[in-house]
Amino acid sequence: MKIQKRLPARPFRIDRIAMILLGVLALLAGAHGWFKAHPEHDPRAPLDLDGPEGWATSTKLAALRGDAAMCRNALKRAGVEFTSLAPAGEGACRREDRLRIAGGEERGLVLTPAINEASCPVNAAMVWWMRHRVQPAAEELLGSRVASLQQLGTYSCRRVNGASTGGWSEHATANAIDISGFTLEDGRVLTLTEDWSSDEPQDPEAAFLRAARNGACDVFGTVLSPEYNALHADHLHLDQAARGYGSYCR
Repeated sequence: MKIQKRLPARPFRIDRIAMILLGVLALLAGAHGWFKAHPEHDPRAPLDLDGPEGWATSTKLAALRGDAAMCRNALKRAGVEFTSLAPAGEGACRREDRLRIAGGEERGLVLTPAINEASCPVNAAMVWWMRHRVQPAAEELLGSRVASLQQLGTYSCRRVNGASTGGWSEHATANAIDISGFTLEDGRVLTLTEDWSSDEPQDPEAAFLRAARNGACDVFGTVLSPEYNALHADHLHLDQAARGYGSYCR
């Protein structure tokens, strides 16, 4: 019977552990430096509404939904002028967080009608959406930038779909806005009613409206379009409902 010899145990090597730790530290240092150079990908870095889009952008936009101070700081860093309004309303229609953006001509954030007293997260999302999604799509598909937006309102003290029972709409706290059309700098006017559907599959107006809808899906908590139901046939409903870091988009 052949007896196998047991190999002696390998001695504990502190130098190997040290080398591994140094390697990990080097990787961490490299990652820290990379994130510092690319803050759009770093979830710990403040949101830059005018900066490039990154891996962490959707997470940062979602985080604004529950932090009014953080949201206002994001607007200030982007140079967005706004007026904070006093709380108003009662019960389920109490609006603790509402503000009005001013001087939005360069961003295409001129609203018709001009009254816009939405929550800060809605306004911040509108800034991002216009800057990074709507304007690039308008230039690419229509050859002109958006000059202003037509809206159907932000605040309405009502339940979802105007029902007599059930949950309250995000409009009840001005945490939503309905966009019905876009006016371009070249004078053209696009509306959801007239331009959403088209017999021409390559129709640029319909393509732009869908690009605007799709581009809102990871910016807002809820995006509802004419494809959702007949109640939204003439507008895009955009709100910042608390959905964690996800969204509902139809």
